[in-house]
Amino acid sequence: MAQLRWLKDNGFGGVEIAWVYPLPGSEPGPAWLSPEWSRLVSFAKRACDELGLSCDFTFGSLWPFGGTFLDESDASKTFKGLSPQRLRMSWEYPAEAYILDHLSSRALERYSARMAAALREALQGSPSGLFCDSWEVQTEGLWTDGFGSAFRNRYGYSVEPFMETLDSHPDVRYDYRMLVADCVLDEFYRPFTRICHELGAFSRVQCHGSPTDLIAAYGSVDVPESEAILFAPDFSRIAASAAVLYGKNVLSCEAFTCIYGWRPYPGPSPFQGEEQIADLKLLADALFANGVNHIFWHGMPFNPPGGKNRFYASVHLGPDSSFAAHIPDFNSYMEKVCTFMRRGRTYSDVAVYMPLEDCFMAGELPPEERLAPDARYFWEMRHLRPPKPLAGRHPLWVSLNSLANARFEDGFLCCGDALFRFLYLDVSWLDPRGLRELLRLAGEGLPILVLRKPSQPGARPSDSYEKDLNRLLSMDTVSSDPSAIIRTPPLIEGEDIPDYWCRVDRDEAFIFFAHPGSSGLRYPMRYGQSADALAARRRIRVNFRGFSGEISLDFKPRQSLLLRVSPRAFEFIDIDYSPPEPVSPPA
Repeated sequence: MAQLRWLKDNGFGGVEIAWVYPLPGSEPGPAWLSPEWSRLVSFAKRACDELGLSCDFTFGSLWPFGGTFLDESDASKTFKGLSPQRLRMSWEYPAEAYILDHLSSRALERYSARMAAALREALQGSPSGLFCDSWEVQTEGLWTDGFGSAFRNRYGYSVEPFMETLDSHPDVRYDYRMLVADCVLDEFYRPFTRICHELGAFSRVQCHGSPTDLIAAYGSVDVPESEAILFAPDFSRIAASAAVLYGKNVLSCEAFTCIYGWRPYPGPSPFQGEEQIADLKLLADALFANGVNHIFWHGMPFNPPGGKNRFYASVHLGPDSSFAAHIPDFNSYMEKVCTFMRRGRTYSDVAVYMPLEDCFMAGELPPEERLAPDARYFWEMRHLRPPKPLAGRHPLWVSLNSLANARFEDGFLCCGDALFRFLYLDVSWLDPRGLRELLRLAGEGLPILVLRKPSQPGARPSDSYEKDLNRLLSMDTVSSDPSAIIRTPPLIEGEDIPDYWCRVDRDEAFIFFAHPGSSGLRYPMRYGQSADALAARRRIRVNFRGFSGEISLDFKPRQSLLLRVSPRAFEFIDIDYSPPEPVSPPA
């Protein structure tokens, strides 16, 4: 209770209770999902309600989902049989447990029934989110009952003869990955959200790392959530795009994870307990400039009064934090920015086709492109960045699944809450489903800029694909010449435009400009990196709903700016927050 009161007093809006393994030297807790466990969880939820804190629950111990109560029939499988992956460092430590079969909705339903029974009382009161962490299921040879027959029904041939040498057959591997991708959506993420609603809760999910169409996955949950800085801040634009395309107003982020690097358990992470809030602000601003409008701190271990527990992979948060005195002001700053970044809807102008097919056709990332310790595949999309020439147009990603319900109407591509003037296509491979949607939309009048001619992926090329592709490329609304497609000025013009995010509320635009020092942040940040964020000036022109005007963005050291653009006027909104001066690394 003392920790919850401290959180409330220091400007936090709520908690997520995550169940992990016993920390060294601590006594084991009550048995996993036992009546005593449920009683304590319900007590914590009631305490949060009394204090006015929201309270979410991780829907399992550690991650991915699993547990000793799982039957072997519901466990994760590979083509060779039962997956060797086990859930080890969980609440049930030292016991090892099966990982849930994430390609079977029936397995998910049985797993959820056991979790729901233990959480039933805790889910009373204020609405809670049920949280699913990032995908950490081993994907090599991923399989489930009936997968082989589903593959034959879809593609007209058997995948089994290729499974042992799949990487030697990239066309077959593409077909395999596309079916896995659809199974992940239809058998896990979409059913998970349905189950959350049946329990009177909402789903909050980190879809990154999963072998699927990330935009469709993020769009299938109630609150999409990104992560930083194991995933770079500009990776959040994928989840932010999904939020716009699927009408989700909140995009959360698990922030400050392994900010200065990561060391395996038991850690600790570099500089744990000596973190600088100026560095945290630099990262938070980079996230806001990529669409995030809700921050989850990572993190705060359970501690009784006077306790000294720390979780090895997180920023250490609590009354004994190195930056404890500055937490209320920093939280107040983030709350203010997030409030503005939820007003109205996200500005949209150009849709960029996400190269999912390219990534599914590719193999593993080369070592020099693995931007974090657990990065491995192109399809994780960690390397994905919007085209630089489109920076001033506030580009958002779209994918073949998100285009299925799009339409071209009154001069705009309408897709969820987004209105796009044109679509930008620069891919090596284009799935027949994507080609069909582009043909339909171009026929309705959508301008499409195609920078190169793509090819058909997969092992069974369609006889009509080349004909349909040539028909698309010959349409009046399709061109490789930007001047033939782009007819309006960008939202922002200027040299070296700072990273920004724009929301539109009626006739006003609210544009958050991150300090230029926030641009391009990558794992790990340098200790005291915020010291490089010095005073800077950028001269830009803003074009918004017929109004065009120039303005100077004058950044103080480590400061970001919030600009209100109303008909024929500019106004800077006071979000000023000055963190303590960063210092050099301790000796």
